[in-house]
Amino acid sequence: MGGVMSADDPKWIEPFTGLSPAQFNGLVTLVRRRGGDIQRGRPWRLPLEDRILLVATYWRTNLTLRQVAPLFGVSKSAADRILDHLAPLLAISPARRKREDTVYIVDGTLVPTRDRSIAASSKNYRYSTNLQVVIDANSRLVVAVGDPLPGSRNDCRAFTESGVDFACRGIPVIADNGGYQGTGLLIPHRRRCGQKALSPQQEAENKVHRKARARVEHALSRLKNWKILRDCRLKGDGVHQAMLGIARLHNLALTGR
Repeated sequence: MGGVMSADDPKWIEPFTGLSPAQFNGLVTLVRRRGGDIQRGRPWRLPLEDRILLVATYWRTNLTLRQVAPLFGVSKSAADRILDHLAPLLAISPARRKREDTVYIVDGTLVPTRDRSIAASSKNYRYSTNLQVVIDANSRLVVAVGDPLPGSRNDCRAFTESGVDFACRGIPVIADNGGYQGTGLLIPHRRRCGQKALSPQQEAENKVHRKARARVEHALSRLKNWKILRDCRLKGDGVHQAMLGIARLHNLALTGR
């Protein structure tokens, strides 16, 4: 372990993973249970803890793997292998049990993405991917992330085409007024044709709706602290795997589990 960075030194864990050492150890246990120590080809030069830290550092800083690899004393090709192997194992798991009072909130976020096969010029004037993110309104945990779609795709279509609608079946879902009309989701009241103003009750309900929706906006803001979601160079499933893994780290930081 001749690298500069190592999970053996706790000072590296929180800045690059957002987790306490205890939370990080729990993540290592989960990834090991999922097959993180399985060898395919050459033996891993780094222990699992350092490999997870390498992936988190790559996502957090958005340095190239050629820049990250020397920090851990490995080659760029070894860092590629580590990312390919561990990124799917860090992904969030689908919610298994839902409480009777469960309410979800959905919103789309644009991730600037260089792979134009999954990106398109969008309202942020960059080639971006539309990722639909669903959180639990009570716990604020991310429960689902849709498949990446071109950034020009509106949220109304992206909700169903990305697959997150399956995660939301049977659950009340709060959504934005402008992007999700006609989806059957819970959106704010709008003035109807000829209606000059909303009723006081409708205004009050919209206020509650806005306050609830702010939770998903806050969650997206925290996810975007990971710089790879500001300019993603990964191809194919890379941006989706990064978002799923970052969602796992976000959830762990909130709950410790």
